[in-house]
Amino acid sequence: MNVAASNIANVSTTGPLPASGGSSTSAGAGSSSTSSTYPAAYVPLRVDQVDQSSGSTPGGTIATVSTVSPSYTAQSDPNAPFANQDGLVAAPNVDLASELVQLATAKYSFIANAKVIQAYSETTESLLDIKT
Repeated sequence: MNVAASNIANVSTTGPLPASGGSSTSAGAGSSSTSSTYPAAYVPLRVDQVDQSSGSTPGGTIATVSTVSPSYTAQSDPNAPFANQDGLVAAPNVDLASELVQLATAKYSFIANAKVIQAYSETTESLLDIKT
């Protein structure tokens, strides 16, 4: 949930386009000076869940957090002070629909896990009631 919330909160956090490696023109020099003056665009994250079933411990998943690649898209904003000569800035590569689905999935996963714990607790309680 933290990753999706962070991506949603920073969807409008733009920055200067990174300087292209082979550019030696004045535009490349301008973009490198603006990238040192202004902070870079937000780098969105993603969560990958991998099945953790191995050997004698079946079930479960492990979540790893990594950066989205490519991390930005060029967006037109000629009024931004860090826009390049074409009026482009770097915007985070965030898909809002996907992020909202991630939030809903996390919510329902939490509810399902809470129900499992509740059922275990009720089963244990009824088992103890039988013995006493």
